[in-house]
Amino acid sequence: MDEKTLEIFNDSFENCLSNRAFLPRFYELFTESSPEVGERFRQTDVLRQSKILKKSLYILTMATVGTDESRNELIRLGNSHGVQGMKIPAYLYDLWLVCLLRAVRECHTEWHPEIERSWRKMLGPHIAILKSFS
Repeated sequence: MDEKTLEIFNDSFENCLSNRAFLPRFYELFTESSPEVGERFRQTDVLRQSKILKKSLYILTMATVGTDESRNELIRLGNSHGVQGMKIPAYLYDLWLVCLLRAVRECHTEWHPEIERSWRKMLGPHIAILKSFS
């Protein structure tokens, strides 16, 4: 990962996390994006799930730097969400990313297209790994 992309992503990530509406807005967008997603999250405590998502985003970010711990966590996420766990179909990851990027666009105080590109570059390879567990 090039330094400029990493810098843009990290600044954007912190910007979004500083906005209390960011994670709840993502879940609102995601649960409304399809009946299947809405059903999967019907009984979900959004506050608790937001904390889990925040941790997962940190894991995906750290996996880019390549620490052993983050790679192990990425595998754990894949197992828990894949055919051995919650059986999340691969296509829902694409929808997840679309909703996440929309929440970034809506909640980032200084959004520009390069921010979206940095999120896609940072998360794309790791989402592909998670999809491989489906």
